[in-house]
Amino acid sequence: MKKNIDQLRKRLWQLALVLTLCSSTVLAACGDGDGPSYEDSVKAIADKVWTFSQSHPDGFTLDIRTMTEPTEGIAVSYAETQNSHSRQQLNNVVSHALHHDGYVGGWLDTANHRYYFDSTKLFPETALAEALRFGKENGQQSAFILSTATEIPISGKVAEVVERGTLLIGTTGDYRPLSFLETDGQPEGAAYWGFCIDIAKAIADYLGVETAFVPTSWPTLTADVLATPQLFDMAIGGITITDTRRETMLMSEGYLANGKTILCRATDADRFHSLADVDQPDVVVMVNPGGLNEKFARENLKQAVIRVYEKNEEIPALVADGVADVMITEITEAPYYVNADKRLAAPLLNNPFTHGQIGVLMQKGQDDLLAMVNNVIRRMKADGTLRRLHEQYGLVYDYSNYDLGEASE
Repeated sequence: MKKNIDQLRKRLWQLALVLTLCSSTVLAACGDGDGPSYEDSVKAIADKVWTFSQSHPDGFTLDIRTMTEPTEGIAVSYAETQNSHSRQQLNNVVSHALHHDGYVGGWLDTANHRYYFDSTKLFPETALAEALRFGKENGQQSAFILSTATEIPISGKVAEVVERGTLLIGTTGDYRPLSFLETDGQPEGAAYWGFCIDIAKAIADYLGVETAFVPTSWPTLTADVLATPQLFDMAIGGITITDTRRETMLMSEGYLANGKTILCRATDADRFHSLADVDQPDVVVMVNPGGLNEKFARENLKQAVIRVYEKNEEIPALVADGVADVMITEITEAPYYVNADKRLAAPLLNNPFTHGQIGVLMQKGQDDLLAMVNNVIRRMKADGTLRRLHEQYGLVYDYSNYDLGEASE
């Protein structure tokens, strides 16, 4: 029975080969005689693949049934055709591909000037776990995501996360509307919500895993990211991209423009027109500890009274109640509190003191995870998801003033 099925499969492939070749200039005519033999057809397709490879030294994946390059999918090579690099060996690669998935991958090794070819299996981009598992079973070093030209090591950080089934995300949970731990009115316990929480969930969805949020704080953020063993895979939630952070850690591309501004009482809105107006001896400025807000205040305010308060989310109400005059905050956070409490104002919202971006933070050595995170950010920019999230959380500003494509301090 199995022999008959194999013979039928071979005849079907031969028919597909004839149809493929008839659409090209390989044959002068089709239909004359019995057509090309299987071996001749394999050689003819291998000739075309070889010719194609000479103009694609950086690598390619080719559907040899249509002689086209797929633009989506996760390509992983079969072990049986590994280390095939001669023109004769390419025939074997093509034959294997025709009896399996119909894809051939190739690339030029510039060290020895040899083209290497493999019979390739193509997985949907939603099947990352399956692709990595197949790669491991076939002794491969990596899988390749075609749509983003991203190489994912079989035994890298992404593989670790996928095998675990959960992406561990560090977040402070004190930064409305980016990352906040809501404990009130939650029948099933505390829950995180916010713009950055949705970004984290999109990254997890792309990896095909669940999310688990791990508490961190602004004073301990760097230490927690660098901890060994790791406390979490990445950190998210209003984290500004800076050169200092990039010296010791990895940061993603920016997904939200940001800048320092102030919150004050609505009755004092006309009092503050610049940073100089804030830096006065009779002005009490409140900041949360350990983050860039405190750093900014200490570096730029020499006369104002600076008070550090532990819980960032409680500072706006303290300003509204008159305990402090000004809160140093971000253009991402200020609108939320102004809309939530009419006693507050953000008079310098459209003229922030600094210009930067918010990104995802993680340990060095996780370049594969960084690549995946950047892939998600780029997709969300391209399909409009990121802009819709801005609007959902009231993070609407003049996009012409901020470039979301390049990260800067």
